Amino acid sequence: MFESLTEKFNSVFRSLAGRGKITEANISDAMRDVRKALLEADVNYNVVKQFCKDVTQAAIGAQVMKSLHPSQVMIKIVSDELTKLMGPVDTRIYLVSPGPTVIMLAGLQGGGKTTTAAKLAKYLVAKGKRPLLVAGDLQRPAAIEQLIVLGRQLNIDVYSEDSKNSVKVAKNSVKHGRKNGYDVVMLDTAGRLHIDKEMMHELADVAKAVNPHQIYLVCDAMTGQDAVNSAKEFNERLELDGVILTKLDGDARGGAALSVKAVTGKPIKFIGVGEKLDKLEEFHPDRMASRILGMGDVVTLVEKAQEQFKAEEAEKLQKKMAKGTFGLDDFLKQMQAVKKMGGIKDMLKMMPGMGGQLGDLDIDDGEFGQMEAIVQSMTQAERRDPDTIDISRRRRIAGGAGVQVHDVSGLVKTFMRSRDMLKAMSGGTFGGLKNLFQGGFNMGALSAAMTGGKKIKQRSKRKRVIKRRGKTKRR
Repeated sequence: MFESLTEKFNSVFRSLAGRGKITEANISDAMRDVRKALLEADVNYNVVKQFCKDVTQAAIGAQVMKSLHPSQVMIKIVSDELTKLMGPVDTRIYLVSPGPTVIMLAGLQGGGKTTTAAKLAKYLVAKGKRPLLVAGDLQRPAAIEQLIVLGRQLNIDVYSEDSKNSVKVAKNSVKHGRKNGYDVVMLDTAGRLHIDKEMMHELADVAKAVNPHQIYLVCDAMTGQDAVNSAKEFNERLELDGVILTKLDGDARGGAALSVKAVTGKPIKFIGVGEKLDKLEEFHPDRMASRILGMGDVVTLVEKAQEQFKAEEAEKLQKKMAKGTFGLDDFLKQMQAVKKMGGIKDMLKMMPGMGGQLGDLDIDDGEFGQMEAIVQSMTQAERRDPDTIDISRRRRIAGGAGVQVHDVSGLVKTFMRSRDMLKAMSGGTFGGLKNLFQGGFNMGALSAAMTGGKKIKQRSKRKRVIKRRGKTKRR
């Protein structure tokens, strides 16, 4: 997300870093580039104007011009202002006692309300709550069936009726939730392709009938300013409690995320970062600002790692690395954990300085399945000691896994490279798994394991010397 905006911000900071002295004129030039980048990212014009004004005032007030590292000071100022723009943090779902807490989701058709309802219910289950999903979208064909299927996948109950009266369904669902001891009743509602009187009247009637404790607007982030404008209208008519931005993983511009809080005054509660039902994240403005500026998101990475790794397991793994007894079973476990954490490329993007260097790195998450098949075709002895896997064994393993011999050879070579790097990192530069993630995952080890020791190519505008046919060519 925000790849284009990140690249442009970094270009601005590089231009400042290359100057021997920073003046008000330099700052003015930099802010002109920032203004252009934000407008191209589809950020609201008034928001851009005020943001640039605030950054300029803060930069001059912070005496950036007298700093030894003006570009670093500017990065800090821009990060702080981005955090203010999108903040404050408000990811709490306020639950009432006695329950159930009634949450109503509203939004336009195609914004992802039904899937978001299921994601939010899954999130609540992880928090120890018992949610009830309500199929209240009686307009869109198959909406009820879609929610029932999603509920079945998550083992979460779904309330539905064969009715065309959305108010009746909503009232009955709340009664059912109260009677059966559910903590939360999650109302999915009907949307339209655009805001119209009929839809808003229906939503207002539902809200009046059940008096929801919280109303969240679900917006498609890829629609940019349209999402912000619709959020403003919904807020004026329904009095929203928060916004959930969906499809943020596919939004290279990011205008909605940067504008919606400033325009509506309502906090962004959650963001959808993928189609899968676990791809819903709490929204943290400071972490998002860090991602936008290409500085990664270590805190989120740590949280994801800690969900997958236990302290004692990480300690055992570190000892294996130090002794050189790290085997293919261990390697496969790490890869499976990375897959659960969101995939290789997503994890690398959260590492500081890595987000802008992935363009030339070919990482295919689909290779996990092939990797598992290859490892599972090996004997236990081969998994413990891959050095014993000669050409005849590789042919046998390839036949068992349904792959080519060179696929087996590639995995073995990748593992050995990673094993050597992990062994060095486990007690050296990175200080080990346990110290960094408190029982989670080592940053350097994670990168090594995920890339198999591949070098990440970084595009550079600097002159390079290229040897070609015995001659030296400078470009």
